[in-house]
Amino acid sequence: MRPDLCWPSRTVMVLVALATTVPWEAHAAPSVSAEMRVEDTAQKSLAVTIYNANLALVKDVRDLALTGGENRLAWRNVSSQIRPETALLTDTTGTVPLTLLEQNFDFDLLTPESLLKKYLGRKVKVIRTNDKGDRTTEEATVLATSSGVVLRYADRIETGVVGHLAFADVPTDLRDLPTLVLHVDAPKGGNGAFELSYLTRGLAWQADYVGNLSSDGKTMDLNGWVTLTNSSGIPYRHAQVQLVAGEVNQVQRAVPTLMMRQRVAEDSVGAAPREESLAEYHLYTLPRMTDIRDNQTKQVALLSAPRIPVTRELVLRGQPSFYQTQFSDGWTKLSVDSNLTFVNKGGSLGVPLPKGTVRIYAKDSRGNAQFVGEDAIDHTPKNETVTLKLGESFDVTARRKQTDFKKLAGTSAYNYVYEAAFAVEIKNAKPEPVIVKVLETIPGDWSMLQESQKHTKEAANLASWKVQVPAEGSATLTWRAQIRH
Repeated sequence: MRPDLCWPSRTVMVLVALATTVPWEAHAAPSVSAEMRVEDTAQKSLAVTIYNANLALVKDVRDLALTGGENRLAWRNVSSQIRPETALLTDTTGTVPLTLLEQNFDFDLLTPESLLKKYLGRKVKVIRTNDKGDRTTEEATVLATSSGVVLRYADRIETGVVGHLAFADVPTDLRDLPTLVLHVDAPKGGNGAFELSYLTRGLAWQADYVGNLSSDGKTMDLNGWVTLTNSSGIPYRHAQVQLVAGEVNQVQRAVPTLMMRQRVAEDSVGAAPREESLAEYHLYTLPRMTDIRDNQTKQVALLSAPRIPVTRELVLRGQPSFYQTQFSDGWTKLSVDSNLTFVNKGGSLGVPLPKGTVRIYAKDSRGNAQFVGEDAIDHTPKNETVTLKLGESFDVTARRKQTDFKKLAGTSAYNYVYEAAFAVEIKNAKPEPVIVKVLETIPGDWSMLQESQKHTKEAANLASWKVQVPAEGSATLTWRAQIRH
């Protein structure tokens, strides 16, 4: 077989020859009396509420003129990831009562491939042009399309297409746009503004924050952005956009989706959203109408809070497993975390913070901002403390070992009584002293028998010490605990 007869390599030659056959408008849908095309040019308003979990509520208001009795409405350009079972059509004016009889979501869109599949077993015209520009037309029946096209001519069967195909019309069950067909009964009929509301996937948002530390590391300027992502298959033009922060419960189920091409654009909106409470969630309303194009990322300013007081901490964490058996490996290296904390309160802060990623920058000796770490935060109410792990300390290191382990009573893991003793050595290579917070998660019912400095019981299973380590020196913390399971 010649390479130019291979169907995949000739896909671009499969053209819909409608200009020379029957116009699209005559075949896109049944007659006007049977189906009314509701275009988005009739749109009066559009509102989109976007949730964290790949979910959005679309409220699309369009002007309609219904006849008395049954009407079939082809509501065009809905989201290709619509959840059809959530669709609701209402008359916003309250003057045209209606009853929904049936609805169908048509997401089989018109493409050269889908059109060819609809012509399986039907005749098409194969048009070829030679090097001199002479055109020839031959009729063939489509036998197969799954792994390439197979055509039956009057005297032969061929695979692949040389030239291009012309089709007599477009089947009525192929749509150029995702369409929700609503079969409604309007006893009185009349004109009105009708709202189609539905849930859809393919719209999501997240918060991103940037913190710039002051030169002394005691304060931080915090700026927040909302990042919107639209991969739902359609654009949302001149829409009122609202964002819900919080985890909304959803029943998981499979829904039909269309494959979307990936392209990313960026846009920004200047003013910050307005925030308010909504049941157990928080609602952010963008200050003005905006466009969200398909396969686009858009960023909107969320907050700007200068000079927030921050605390830098070095933290060493122990695990409960350290207490459950005897170790004989000697010293074990541990990492010392570099943390930054701040309280979500104050004049320019003190608002509910949606979950997202916080990225921190600090200035070097030349005054240039350098990235020093990032961490994710959960939804954070006002007056709550935010703790960010920025990374691990380079100059402050630690190691620990179990110095003693003694079983006192018990025959199983559930009635066990034992003593465990430990030592932690912390070294500081900095030219100034540091304080390292040592956190130990101790399982079961425990009591401290001995310790080189007094601990603080921060929770039922959490002991902490603040160990001061001299400049270019070291310090050792020791303790012995009795644990009962």
